[in-house]
Amino acid sequence: MRTRTDVLDAIRAHGAETYPEECCGFLLGAAAPEGNRVAAIRRAPNRRAHHRERRYVITPPDYLAAEREARARGLDIVGIYHSHPDHPARPSATDLAEATFPGYTYVIVAVREGRAEELTAWTLAPDRARFEPEPVAVEDDVNV
Repeated sequence: MRTRTDVLDAIRAHGAETYPEECCGFLLGAAAPEGNRVAAIRRAPNRRAHHRERRYVITPPDYLAAEREARARGLDIVGIYHSHPDHPARPSATDLAEATFPGYTYVIVAVREGRAEELTAWTLAPDRARFEPEPVAVEDDVNV
């Protein structure tokens, strides 16, 4: 994943603001063989009814709204981000079970006691059996 500092800061800020619940949202940009280019995020409400401190749900209308915004900006949805309150920034078994888009970048930010810390990126293997680490390159001139 290639992105700018302000995009990473926005993900961290969202995670800190929603603590102790999980935040979630979309990564907007362009797909590229060397790693998705992420130009912006779009926050999504966590629609999960229960256990929001360890699970999130993004609904189809949220996807549609994000797709419309991305298209209007000349971008695509290239991934999803969410937070792990008081847990490491590693995909959980639930994250793997619910991931559906090989080629997407999945960003996880660890939020400990209300402070955003480690941020990692992952890609879903083509067979959907595992996540593979995806390097995060900060390039403040990333344009799509």
